[in-house]
Amino acid sequence: MSNEPVEAGSAVFNGAPLVQNKHHEMPSVFSPQRLLENARRQKGLPASPAPEICVLDPDGDIVRHLLRKGEATRDLSWACYHTDLYRFSVGEAQLGIIGCAVGGPFAVLVAEQLFVSGCELLVSITSAGQILPVRKPPYFVLIDKALRDEGVSYHYLPPTKYANANAALTDTFCTRLDDSSLRIERGPVWTTDAPFRETESAIAHARTEGILAVEMEAASLYAFAEARQKPVLCFAHVTNQMGGVESDFEKGEADGSVDAVQLLAWVVKVWQEIIRGSDRVITV
Repeated sequence: MSNEPVEAGSAVFNGAPLVQNKHHEMPSVFSPQRLLENARRQKGLPASPAPEICVLDPDGDIVRHLLRKGEATRDLSWACYHTDLYRFSVGEAQLGIIGCAVGGPFAVLVAEQLFVSGCELLVSITSAGQILPVRKPPYFVLIDKALRDEGVSYHYLPPTKYANANAALTDTFCTRLDDSSLRIERGPVWTTDAPFRETESAIAHARTEGILAVEMEAASLYAFAEARQKPVLCFAHVTNQMGGVESDFEKGEADGSVDAVQLLAWVVKVWQEIIRGSDRVITV
């Protein structure tokens, strides 16, 4: 058997397990509903709905910040085998948050369970490395598409270059960017499963694509969102230049959590006042 490198798009690559025999139109034998049913049975937990808006916090900094301040409590009815769900309030809205679900596989594993548990909007806020220097870190990027350099998205959608955010959803939020005092850009990111393989040539190519940042979850989450017809909004918190400068990875006050909570307050306001409180329908 040859171990020669294979170019993407070749017949050999197209026969790889990642892109073969997916049959995207077919339902999965293994479902998040059945997983949670059995977890609740084993743990003796009642079926309890998740909050309407839930947050993925891959770094775990937001969760730790809320716990330090005594502003989050663990949801004892959350049956997931792999995570803890915490509840906290933003104004009068109660949100759910799960920390340290790093990477596309983990993020989508949790997203599947949150949506079958009653979540109606999922927000991901992940730290990211800067690709195009649109401004000095830290700042946020509202991700409108993600380069699919990972594996999960190919299980949900046929091969394409990018996984796209729901345009109506992101457009609605972008019309209200001026309502936030935070620094928020809009643009594409590169999603990778291998952060320690971000080579100079790969970064240079990403720049030619106009990509703003690199992270680990957005392509997977957006492919899941399109396939399952669920509203998902991904933000990259651009906090570093991949260790390429002195004193890198400075995220801001409380490891960036103060700004992240402010971002969530803006998201809640837009979701409630524009999407839920108007006649406009966001089709996902």
